[in-house]
Amino acid sequence: MTAFWRATAPAQPMSMMRTAWTGAMVVMLGPISLSLYTPALPAMVHAFDTTPAAIKLTLTVYFCGFAFAQLACGPLSDAYGRRPVGLSFFAIYLVGSVVAACSPTLEWLLAGRALQGIGAAAGIATSRAMVRDQYSGQQSARIMNLIGIMLAVGPAISPSLGGLILATVGWQAIFFLMVVYGLVVMVLVGFLTPETNRHINRALAKPRHVIASYRTLLADRRFIGPSLLMAISPGGLYTLAAMLPFVMIERVGLTPTQFGLGMLAQTGSYLTGAAIAGVMLRRVDAMRLIPFGLTMVALAGLGFGIGLHFWPPSFVSVMGPVALWAFGNAFIMPGTTAGALAPFPHIAGAASALTGFMQIGGGLFGTAAAALLFADPFQAITIIMAVMASVAVVVYFTLIHTSGPAARLMPAVKPEDIEVAVDPAGIVGAGAAEIETITSARQGRRA
Repeated sequence: MTAFWRATAPAQPMSMMRTAWTGAMVVMLGPISLSLYTPALPAMVHAFDTTPAAIKLTLTVYFCGFAFAQLACGPLSDAYGRRPVGLSFFAIYLVGSVVAACSPTLEWLLAGRALQGIGAAAGIATSRAMVRDQYSGQQSARIMNLIGIMLAVGPAISPSLGGLILATVGWQAIFFLMVVYGLVVMVLVGFLTPETNRHINRALAKPRHVIASYRTLLADRRFIGPSLLMAISPGGLYTLAAMLPFVMIERVGLTPTQFGLGMLAQTGSYLTGAAIAGVMLRRVDAMRLIPFGLTMVALAGLGFGIGLHFWPPSFVSVMGPVALWAFGNAFIMPGTTAGALAPFPHIAGAASALTGFMQIGGGLFGTAAAALLFADPFQAITIIMAVMASVAVVVYFTLIHTSGPAARLMPAVKPEDIEVAVDPAGIVGAGAAEIETITSARQGRRA
């Protein structure tokens, strides 16, 4: 049993395919835990005899636990190893899933969701670090690309699966399915995955080192601009996760199963945008894609804030702006993520963890505002999303725009930097040592 937790580096690295499948299984823990149960949110309002605002807090506490735990997962996995840290957090996730499934009251459900968020945060931190421990260059890029594809497919089918489970068994079964998936991840990491961190250094977990790095980042405008835009762009999609089930099921009239299938519009739009952006990045600097993506987000904001006041809520009038936002997000993320990391090769691990915190924090802020300020989810979606889109435009023109004062502070972001800073779920919380080594090597080559 001791070997189950021990961090012992292997003599040979795992194969690329095995690394990709392991990383994908682990990293999907978080997104699946978010999207699998969203079709059940309206049903849970009746089950707990409460309000939509109260049930939306289950997303808020999940985001809160997920966001803050990310800040600790990266340094801890650098200090103690990927397996021990991952298994410890996954155990927390299992406890939270059981608590949520067996919740007699809303308070117990909130506690379970908070524990789920804390435990799931290790999935992103450990999976990306496992890749960096073993591979670099094009091999690393191919593995992360495969993980990214699988990461998109999992959340895409989860709402549909959640809707089917709700229609046939009930909302509790959704959380029991999360228990099963958590057990699969525990077995995979505990028995079938070797420790990949060959440079365990417990000094990296000392609070003073971690706090000093975060203080440096938060005081630098080069980090603040891109990270704030990241908080708004994917944060808007996380915010939508709290409101769309109520709007589409209760206002538009979809069944939970239909809602789950309808969410493919969001995922499909993001995948389409990511494919187009990937082709453009071969010839265009990633920062130059941001204005186009931001235009799409701004148009989506107009669709939410103005369009929904002229057209009655329907699948097209609601999911149209959602798809547009997701499409634009695919063009915003490469440049902002790489832009936030490039100036800080010496603390790239902390930078990646903090960008992840900002992204999830945007969703936390949006879901909290929706739950606390609006009784009507439809009103919340028309106001909050329009405000977030407006703030995104202001942030870009004041802190990022290449013709403004910030241009002299922003690094030139090359397509190859996207290998280090991938999409919203890509590098969040990854181990500092691996990213710092790769980024420093690139800085040396460019010099």
